[in-house]
Order: sequence, then C-alpha cells, then structure tokens
Amino acid sequence: MSAGWTIRLGLAAALALGAAAGVTTASAAAMNPVAGDPVATASGKVAGTRLASGVKAYLGIPYAKPPVGDLRWRPPEPARWDGVWNADRKGPECIQVLRPHNINHYFGEEASGEDCLYMNVWAPAEAKAGDGRPVIVFIYGGGGTIGSSGMANYDGENAAKRGAIFVNFNYRVGLLGYMAHPELSKEQGGHSGNYGYLDQNAALRWIHDNIARFGGDPNKVVITGQSFGAGSVAAQLTSPLSKGLFRGAMMSSACNLASAGMIGGLVPLAEGEKVGLEAQKRLGATSLAAMRDVPADKILALQAESQVGANVAGLRAPQVIDGYFWTMPKEEALASHAASDVPIIASSNGDDLDSAQSPLTKTHTVAEYRAAAEAMYGPAAAEFLKLYPVKTDADVQPMAHRAAVEGGLLASSRRCGDLMAKYNTQATYIDLFTHRHPYAPGVTFADQNTATVGAYHTADVPYWFDTLDNYNLIRPTRVYTAYDRQLTDRMFGALVALAETGSPSTAALKWPAYAPRDPQYVVFGDSITVEKLPVKRMDWQAAHPVSPAARPALRSGPRD
Repeated sequence: MSAGWTIRLGLAAALALGAAAGVTTASAAAMNPVAGDPVATASGKVAGTRLASGVKAYLGIPYAKPPVGDLRWRPPEPARWDGVWNADRKGPECIQVLRPHNINHYFGEEASGEDCLYMNVWAPAEAKAGDGRPVIVFIYGGGGTIGSSGMANYDGENAAKRGAIFVNFNYRVGLLGYMAHPELSKEQGGHSGNYGYLDQNAALRWIHDNIARFGGDPNKVVITGQSFGAGSVAAQLTSPLSKGLFRGAMMSSACNLASAGMIGGLVPLAEGEKVGLEAQKRLGATSLAAMRDVPADKILALQAESQVGANVAGLRAPQVIDGYFWTMPKEEALASHAASDVPIIASSNGDDLDSAQSPLTKTHTVAEYRAAAEAMYGPAAAEFLKLYPVKTDADVQPMAHRAAVEGGLLASSRRCGDLMAKYNTQATYIDLFTHRHPYAPGVTFADQNTATVGAYHTADVPYWFDTLDNYNLIRPTRVYTAYDRQLTDRMFGALVALAETGSPSTAALKWPAYAPRDPQYVVFGDSITVEKLPVKRMDWQAAHPVSPAARPALRSGPRD
C-alpha cells in the first residue's frame, strides 16, 4: 500500500479512542461480512459490512491516493492496492473547522485530516453485479470550506432499502482544495487550483467504472448536490472532463449554470494565483516545497471562515477557469456543447440564502417594509410596492419572503431552465421546497430559532434522501408526521425516476418540465402543487438589481 493510508483500527481500539474523545460510535460498529464479497473493483478488492437492515455498506473506499506530501495541491491520482480493503467505516473528513455540538447539523465528531479521499457505497441487500439499478450520487455543500460525506443526514442506508444504489464521497475543501499558484501552474502544465472539483471528477469516474459490480447501472447515474454541492454539480455539468459520467443532475440551493453569482462564480486563473502567492507570504514559505511541508492546521488557520460559529477574516481560494477542468466560462461551455446535455432538477427552498440576504425579510411593519423598498430601489420603489403590496403588518413577512424567493434562488432556477432551453436538448424541472420541519417541543439550536425558522437552507435534504430520522440520533429534535414520510416518498421517488427514465415525473408525482413559455414548477409545501412562475414580477426584479451594498452579509451558520 502507498504511504499515507489511514490505519484501520480494530473495533476495541476504535471504541476506546472514541470514548476518550467523546466521539459517537455509530460508525464504529462490528464488521458483518457480506456474502459474496470481496467485490473486485478496478482499484482492488473491497469487502463491505452488512447493516442490521440487510443493506450492504461499503464505507471508506479510497477512490484516489491520499493527497499528502508531494501530492498536496495536485490533481488526484488513482488508488491501487493488493489484498482486500475492509470498507467497514467511513473515512475522515477533509481538514476543516469542527462543529459546535449545539447546532442543527451536529451528528457526532468525525476524524479529520488531509488523507480524506474516500467514498461510501450503499447497496440493497439483494443487489448483485449486473442488476442495473439506479444510482444516486450526492456531493455535499459547505461553502467550499466545510462538509463531509460522513454526516448522518447524507447517509444512504434508507435509499438502498428503497432499491437504489447510493454513493457519496469526500473532496478537498478550502485552501487545500482550491488554491492556485504560479508555481503549481508551472508544475502542472499551465493550470492549478480546482482540486476539489478534480476530486469529484475522479470519484465520478470511479463510480462509472465500478458501480456495476455493486449492482448499479453506470448509465443510470444521477448526481445531486446542495449549496456548494449544487455548484459542484454545475461544475461537473460544464466541465468537459465529466461528460458521459452521469445521465441526470439535481441541484439544490441553487442551480447556477452561469459563471457569476452567489454560488458557483468563477474567476480567471491569474486571480486565483494571487491568492496562492498571498498564502505563501503569510505562511512564510520560501518555495512550493516548503508550502507542502507546512502542517495542514497552519493552512486551515489562514482560511476565511464564517460558518459553524467560526469568524476568521482570512483568505478564500476562488474557483478558476484553469484551462483544464474548465476551459471556458460555464455558459460558453453550454453554448459550444462542451458541457453535458442531461436533464436537470433545479431546486431551492422558501427561506433560503436569498431570504437571509434580503433587507425586506428583516422588516415586520408596513413602514419598515416600505422604507426597505425605497432603500433598495430608490425611485422605482413605487413600482415594486405595486407588484409586492402590503396593507397590514401581518402581510409584511409573507410578502417579503415571496419577493426574496422570486428575486433570488428561484430566479436562478429559472435562469438555468432558460439556458438549458437555449443550448441543450434535455429538459429542466424546477421545484421550491417550502415545508417547515416539525420540531420537537422545546428543542433549541445555536444556529436556528425553531419558533420562526421556515424552510431553511438545507431543509430539503433529508426529504430527498430519506434521512429524516437521523436528525433524532443524538437527541429528539423532530416529530415527523405521516405527511413528512409521504413527502419523502415523492421526492426520493423523483430522483429514482430521473435516473431510470430521464424525467422525475412518476405516477404519484406529475412533474411537468419547465419551458420559457410555460414556466411550470412543483412546490413541495404542506401539500404538493404545480404552479406557474410569476414571470412579470421576476422580470421586474431582474431588471432592477439591488446593489450588493444594500444587502446584509450572510448570517454565520452551516451552509451544508
């Protein structure tokens, strides 16, 4: 085996270390052999563990060599091993700030480090090679600086119980995942940066080449992602390196097939290289070799971070048009057909990042609302107030959120639909998730007010993947109803249908495709409805953009 592999501890040692560190031991269960294992992959033989449900779980498969030592800040290299890899526990998350224990997205501590390029595969109990089952792949979000495939809300056991193959994986984040540098560009043939995206591409290629051996169909792979993960799906859609690796895509909060915007913006390589030079200066490193010798925690300390309670005004490595992963801006890739032409779902939530950035949602009285409109739109405020009128204070919050949604991520979904219709042959399906989680009485979080929170950023994720009950693993936080289960059935069923047929429409959920002349979309609220986008209001907002200076900074909180 190559140097740098994570040592796989025996169960007793793992439990002892977990107890000492306050680690939950849900992922440190005894290995139950899977009949028929090992699976012979192109990388080597893999043995999984059978869960109590019967699901076959292959946890912590290395899809690339550890990106350590001379492989730090290099594109991922294929992993190979002799013998049998025991894939019985998830790999460490890529190095990042750790989570407070009193936030919504805390599911127990995870190991963390640079040796993190691992994949998890869940297969139904009866799955076998050649079954041709649909494959759902999830790419986590986290603003490009945090996130882990090991989080319980991204677990694939229930998806596999429903008959699909579910896959997720880790990719590099932060400066270690995206930093460009002139010396790196010289070393790598004129390009650098985007290593996290290259990790994702390597994982997708591994899935394409190997998933049939676990019972999946490489021609029925749907890639999904949320927040920065949605931006990652858009990245894979528009990179020529990933053509042919999937047959559909779902982007949650939000779809962005343009090259600028809240999520997924791109800059020239030279701009990214400036960040790398500044990082070298702050590290006091005299050379690229010296930078590769710096302990990873020193690099982590340089990063800008405003999530999970952190507040560091540091460096942020941008995503760059490097001439390798991206050879042109995203819209140009669509126009030139360098991008993938596959059906997509463009999804967002009713109280998403757009609501957090809107001055309107901070108002509670008619006077405050009108004052905010005047500050945002100046002389055009009167037109805005005719389109989004309020008569009483009770009207303010609902109308403010409607305006935020229609001018925010729902507009991004529409933009994706328009670009797809202009350049591609495949359809776009739009949805808005507005259902509020049913919180347990008295539950509190440091990053949410459960009395007022709506369909927050990431609220849809457990419904897409049937991980609702994992929010109650550590303490009771939700009291789900029969409707929550039904909503999960419909949403997960849509992903499977997209993988099977190229359309998310099912017998239980009639989901019309978006068309510029017939802009229909699905609302996943307290009932499921099909509605039409209010194009007049949305067009007006598009023609009257709000100055960034008029928007409040995004509130600190987890974006995964």
